[in-house]
Amino acid sequence: MISMARNLWNRIPWRKLVWLKKINPFRFIKRMDWYIINKFIGTYFYSIILIISISIVFDVNENLAKFTNNHAPLRAIVFDYYTNFVPYFANLFSPLFVFIAVIFFTSKLAGNSEIISMLACGMSFKRLLRPYLISAAFIALLNFYLGSYIIPKGTVVRHDFESLYKNNKKNTSASNIQLMVDKGVVAYISQYDDIRKTGYGFALYKFENKKMVSQMNANVIQYDTISDARYHWKARNYKIRTLKGMREQITSGSEIDTLIQMEPMDLVFSKGQQETFTSPELLRYISKQQQRGSSNVVQYEVEYHKRIASSFASFILTIIGVSLSSRKRKGGMGMYLGIGLALSFTYILLQTVSATFAINADTPPMLAAWIPNILYSFIAYFCYRQAPN
Repeated sequence: MISMARNLWNRIPWRKLVWLKKINPFRFIKRMDWYIINKFIGTYFYSIILIISISIVFDVNENLAKFTNNHAPLRAIVFDYYTNFVPYFANLFSPLFVFIAVIFFTSKLAGNSEIISMLACGMSFKRLLRPYLISAAFIALLNFYLGSYIIPKGTVVRHDFESLYKNNKKNTSASNIQLMVDKGVVAYISQYDDIRKTGYGFALYKFENKKMVSQMNANVIQYDTISDARYHWKARNYKIRTLKGMREQITSGSEIDTLIQMEPMDLVFSKGQQETFTSPELLRYISKQQQRGSSNVVQYEVEYHKRIASSFASFILTIIGVSLSSRKRKGGMGMYLGIGLALSFTYILLQTVSATFAINADTPPMLAAWIPNILYSFIAYFCYRQAPN
């Protein structure tokens, strides 16, 4: 069996497959590049583990009394809260971790005169940046994938835990809801209870050419949570008026199944709800709300664009970190480390401030999400120009 496999292996025309080597991207990564990449990625995850561990200690100390008073089970604390707490805050402060990792191990390389040796051998500073940018690309893709698809699902579980055991009650009711559910179709609910998925005092109006052609009223309307179809509602004690010219037809009954293009998430808005949607869900929700003419989508647009923009922060802060720490200096890296950490914290602060401006000051959401990257791109370019060559 082994001899047969060996014969088949020897029969493969390897000379004709030389073109595979040319399209192999790893042929551009040399031993020195792998050395820096391993240092970068390893230090990045080490800093995450270190800082998040400290954060967990402080969070436990702050919330232990609430967990005890609300009788939170240990399994829920570990698997529902902290299992989702760690990736959320690790992704949120990822730009800071990237900068700490770059500064930490690059300054050590500079202190050991390793970077001086690389540059003395004819390597340009631009070539030195290659393994850093490859590592930054890996981190950026990882952060985007986690922030767009994985973390939102965990955030739902974490929010449910907080509403049960941290007295952070979610908004579960709404009143006087009016929204356009389709072209020319307007729904009204006097009172809605999100826990029971039930609305009271329901009315549905359909218009054609600015004239009402039908009206449906129901004392109670309930969303069918076990139905395979979306937008499936059950109306109880209903009455339907159909207008045809001067004639009117009235139909009534005790219960009817109907399809209305609205869901419970369209009726109740809670703080931080945009963080519980994956990026495809955000796009669908934004598109649906814009078609309805709703203006309550700015925070959702900001969240969508922020997930993309924050991924690019890995490249910007990597360039700043390498430029500040690659030169060997007398007295150590204390001052430059302080400058870099200040830049990282102000970047995260600017992200929050710009998002607030977008919500409260009519700033375009896409521009608000990208303002930190635009400003810090100029800082990164300035640092790069001042770096050793």
